[in-house]
Amino acid sequence: MSAPSNQRRTALICGITGQDGCYLAAHLLGLGYRVVGTSRDAAPARLGGLRQLGIDQRVVIEPASLAEAEPLVTLIERERPETIYHLAGQSSVAASFDQPAETFESIATSTLLLLEAVRTATNPPRLFVAGSSEIFGTRQTAPVTCRSRLDPQNPYALAKTTAFRIVQQYRREHGLFACTGVLFNHDSPLRPARFVTQKIVAGACAIAAGHQQELRLGDLSMQRDWGWAPEYVVAMQQMLSRDTPEDFILATGRPHRLEEFVAAAFAAVGLDWRDHVVRDERFVRPRDGSHPLASVTETTERLGWTATVQLPELVRRMVAARQSDDATSLTRAA
Repeated sequence: MSAPSNQRRTALICGITGQDGCYLAAHLLGLGYRVVGTSRDAAPARLGGLRQLGIDQRVVIEPASLAEAEPLVTLIERERPETIYHLAGQSSVAASFDQPAETFESIATSTLLLLEAVRTATNPPRLFVAGSSEIFGTRQTAPVTCRSRLDPQNPYALAKTTAFRIVQQYRREHGLFACTGVLFNHDSPLRPARFVTQKIVAGACAIAAGHQQELRLGDLSMQRDWGWAPEYVVAMQQMLSRDTPEDFILATGRPHRLEEFVAAAFAAVGLDWRDHVVRDERFVRPRDGSHPLASVTETTERLGWTATVQLPELVRRMVAARQSDDATSLTRAA
C-alpha cells in the first residue's frame, strides 16, 4: 500500500471535534503536521469548535467509530500517522451511571482496539491516551502521582482506570510507544454547555445582561484542579516527542472550590455572586466529592511542562469569550 501523497508528518486525532481535539489540531497544524481526525458524526454541526478556531478546512475528517478493529487498522495503514491521540469517548461522570456499558466500550474497549491496531501496524505510530483524575477517587490523603493507588468510584472512572492499565500492559509486553496523560479538569470557551463551568459562565453573563435573575447550582464546596485546555494539548504533543514513553499527571497542582470559580465568574461581570446564586438540591451529587491534590513535580522536571494559566485568568478568558459570542449573536439578530 502506498504512503499518502503528502509527505508532511501526519497526526491522527480520535475525537477531533471535542474541546481538546480542536485545540490539539490547531497546535499540530502550527507545528507543520497534516492532521486527520475521526468523529462518530462528521456533520457540519459537530465542527463548530474547529470552525471557531478557523481550521475546519485545514483538517481531514474521517467519520469513524472506535468500536471495531478492522476500520481502525485500515485507517492507520492508509494514513500512516506518526502519532495518534485518543481523545474520544463518553466524557460525563453523571451520564456514566445511566450508560455504564456504553461508557466502558467508548473508553476502555476503544483503547484496547487502538492498541491492537497500533501493535499490528506496518509502522507502529506513537499513541497518547487521554486519562482522567477520576481514577484516583476522592479519598486520597497525599498528592497523587501516576503510581498512586487507584480508587475508581463511578463507571466513568472504572473505564478510565481500565484503559490506563491496558496502556501500561501493552507498553510493557509489546514495547509500544504508548502513554497516558492523566488529565485533571481543564476548560476553555470550547467546553460543551453541559459542563457546570460553562453553566456558571453563561449564567453570570446572562444575569449581568438582564436576561435572567438567578443561577441555581449544587454543592459549591467540592474542589477541582482547573487548567486552561489550550495549554494541556501542548503537553500531549510533548509526551509523544520524548525518547521514551511515560505516563504523566497533567494539572496545575492548585485545587479550588467551585465557589471560587463562581465568585471569579461573577466578579468578571461586575457582580457579587452571593446576590444571585441559589443552592438547588437537585444539582447535588452525593458521590461527586473533591478530587485529590495533584503532584506535578515529575511533569515539570521530566516532561518540562507546567500549567501557567491559573483559575482567575482562566475564568476571565471564558467570560470574555462568552460576552464576545453574545455580542456577535445580538449583532446578527439586529
